[in-house]
Amino acid sequence: MVRCAVEGGCPSDYVAIALSIFSFIVLLLWSIFPFLVHKVPRTKGSGFWIPVIQVVASFNLLLSIVMSNNYLKFGKRNWLQSCYLWGVWGEAPLGFGLLLSCRITQASQLYFIFVKRRLPLIKSYIFLPLILLPWTAIAAVIHLMRPLSSRCHMRAQWTIPVVCFHSLYVAILVVVTAAVHHIEFRFDELKDLWRGILVSAVSIAVWVTAYILNEIYDNISWLEVASRFLLLVVASILVVAFFSISSSQPLLSQISLRRRESREFRTMSQALGIPDSGVLTQSEPISRVDPNEPLDKLLLNKRFRQSFMAFADSCLAGESVHFFDEVYELSKIPEDDCVRRIYMARHIIEKYIVAGAAMEVNISHRSRQEILLTSNLARPDLFHSALNEIIQLMRTAKSGARLLVFNVLPEVPGRIQCKIKWVRAGANDRVELFSKVEFCAWYR
Repeated sequence: MVRCAVEGGCPSDYVAIALSIFSFIVLLLWSIFPFLVHKVPRTKGSGFWIPVIQVVASFNLLLSIVMSNNYLKFGKRNWLQSCYLWGVWGEAPLGFGLLLSCRITQASQLYFIFVKRRLPLIKSYIFLPLILLPWTAIAAVIHLMRPLSSRCHMRAQWTIPVVCFHSLYVAILVVVTAAVHHIEFRFDELKDLWRGILVSAVSIAVWVTAYILNEIYDNISWLEVASRFLLLVVASILVVAFFSISSSQPLLSQISLRRRESREFRTMSQALGIPDSGVLTQSEPISRVDPNEPLDKLLLNKRFRQSFMAFADSCLAGESVHFFDEVYELSKIPEDDCVRRIYMARHIIEKYIVAGAAMEVNISHRSRQEILLTSNLARPDLFHSALNEIIQLMRTAKSGARLLVFNVLPEVPGRIQCKIKWVRAGANDRVELFSKVEFCAWYR
């Protein structure tokens, strides 16, 4: 016991390492499950890379604890076992500090979006390095002053400021969380924030307790072995409990981590409980559409809109029709229901408006900036200008007007099968109707 307490390799050490490996595998599966099983498309922006950074930081934290606390027995000590490499840089700015910084970034995004009702003033890829900078500075100072002992322990005059600094970031997270606690979130964002605060505070307490016990009773071998076992186990719990994607990708969290819901949500409108959203059902009546009506009126019909969307996805660029559909679903939310309107507006902005979005629509720079710089994400006319441009685009042909005639054959209940016939016509020509024509739409 005495020898393995100093050199490492105790049975409890390997048990703790096995638990940490298991927890990281769980975390990894948790993060990639929706992409492998549900085939969810990868988003761009902070909604994707912040959870990825959390996974990397979790790995760094667990590995640095193992390497800096003599869990493994090495035959000969080398530079890879440096206390400053793992105990300072690995655990602080690249581990625990990075985890806390990611969570503070997510909390600040929620504050700006739901309390201030606007997009964050500072981009996440700038905000995260800024709040991580103090961790880097402190790690550099410790590296230069070299206060660590051969067993990677600090003296009390260094430990107290370091613990206070860790606690300061937890306090910042508490303040930001308290600022959004009155918002009625629909995807467990607030619960995830409080859970992150709890597990990070417990981790700091365990770390301080382990340090005190090891420094005061450093001659008691079993106490040192037990304290480092507890330290790694708590860190393993931390990385799993701390991980959350609900703050940045609420719909993705519903798809991958459904716990209480029995139904499957395919769209944000379904997840928000917007009435009459989603795909058509067999019970819905078939309504005839007058092809002479303007396109914006035709698109208000759900059956027509979805058949037109299916055709656009298969033959043309369907982003414009999808954008119209999501904005139409947004219009169903009452104006006084600001939280649901903000959820839907943020979803539309991330999917269609921001540069490089998965289904970026072709709108003018003025309309795009008007949306991105808005002071109220819940206002009813947020997408009004962009929607007008999209409708005008769908009405206008690049080289002569063309008419698409959708011949709806109700052979399969609940599904729409379309036969397409191209007819060259002038912009103001009338449509020659056939016996089974239900929907007609103009498209470029």
